[in-house]
Amino acid sequence: MKILEIRELSTSDLVERMNAELVNYNQLNLNHSISPLDNPAQIKHLRRTIARMKSELRHRELINK
Repeated sequence: MKILEIRELSTSDLVERMNAELVNYNQLNLNHSISPLDNPAQIKHLRRTIARMKSELRHRELINK
């Protein structure tokens, strides 16, 4: 997910989407520890997407103060 797509989401949608991505990330990590994934770069991609979402939420928090 690109940063422009993240910025277009409302705050509630962003929080909901981030929670879903965190669940997906944890599941991928668990699956990868049991048996190797076909594409381990998915983990890196999800981690960075979650970081982008957290950064945008923090930015919105600071702007609204």
